[in-house]
Formats: sequence, structure tokens, C-alpha cells
Amino acid sequence: MARAPGQIALPLDWSAGGSNDGPLIVGTSNADAVRYLRHVATWPVRTAVLTGPRGSGRSLIGRLFARDTGGRVIDGHGSVSEEEMFHAWNAAQMSGVPLLIIADAPPAEWNIRLPDLRSRLAAVPVLAIGEPDDCLARDLIEALFAQRGIALAPEVASYIVPRMERSYAMIHRIVAALDAASLETGRSIGVRLTRETLLSQGLIDPDLLERQESDICR
Repeated sequence: MARAPGQIALPLDWSAGGSNDGPLIVGTSNADAVRYLRHVATWPVRTAVLTGPRGSGRSLIGRLFARDTGGRVIDGHGSVSEEEMFHAWNAAQMSGVPLLIIADAPPAEWNIRLPDLRSRLAAVPVLAIGEPDDCLARDLIEALFAQRGIALAPEVASYIVPRMERSYAMIHRIVAALDAASLETGRSIGVRLTRETLLSQGLIDPDLLERQESDICR
């Protein structure tokens, strides 16, 4: 996939994590986190926390991180006990094998009972994935359709992006809705079907659409 304007060229080999993974699209919202995870040798401690919205590719990043570094990934800070996380933190420092913890929020917002774990996590760098910018949103829409075996015309993603709530969750909802609408109606996914589906399912603000009516395509 060609890099869109505004995306960042990085020396990465994180194009995919495996046969069931889609591509990792790097843009301004996740570039700093990806760059940091690709340079484990520079870490001040052998542990990092990655936060980001659900659907932002954070688990895929974790799998790629584990594949390339041999490190351990805890996907969801509540998925293990505090005692296990404490021992994992200590093991990472002693062995040098990095530990990545994926969470919804930074450790300062966790309800941590163990004082020793709390103090250790206070020293851990927190990497944040932001909501997608225009370029990343457009490329992610196209990539998700490609995963479903659908070649999407470029004008469809370009139509969706300025009219949608800017979030990964909404991108996934829109892709699923359009795929289902296409299967149900037997129509290809063009701008007309996209507009009808987004309006009928409340996935687009009709007032915003009305203001942009002059920009509605064929």
C-alpha cells in the first residue's frame, strides 16, 4: 500500500504479524509508540506500557513486538494478577527480555494494591496510541475491506472519513455495516450504498451530511 501524505516513513518490518493479522498501518497517531517499541536497547527499564483505544491495533503491535524481540506481552493489565505482573516486571529487569503491558489507561489510573508494583510501574514509560488522523482512518478502512476480500474504490473511503466520528471503534462499525449491506442487497460498495447505509444505521450525522451535500458523489 502506498504511503499517503501525512504518514511517516519508518525503518519497520511490521507489515503483518501472521496469517490471521492484517497490516500495521503507521501514521501520526501511533508512530511514536511503534518507534519506541522497535528500539528496545534504548529502554531505561525493560518494561513499557502501551495504551490506546480498542480497535487501534494495539494487540497486533504487541504480537509484532513479541515476534521481533522475543519479549513477553501482557495484553490487558487485568488479565493477570498483581503478583504475576510484579514477578514479570522483575524477571524482565533480571533477564533483559523486555515486557510490554497493553492497557486501556496508564498505570496511574489503575487500582493497584501492591505498593511494590505501584512504585515499579511509576518508572515505566507509557506509550499512547491516539485516535486516527485522516490518512490513517482512510488507509485503515481500505485495509479492513481488503481483509474481507473486498477491493474498495478510493472515493468510498474518502467519502466516509470527513463525515464519520473519528474513532477506531466507528471505523470497525462502518466497515461491518457496509459489508453486511452489500451482502444483503447484492450491491457493490460505492458512495451511494455507503451514504444510504450510514444514514439508515445512524453512523453519520445527518446535519453534517446536509451541510456537505454539495460534496456528495454520484
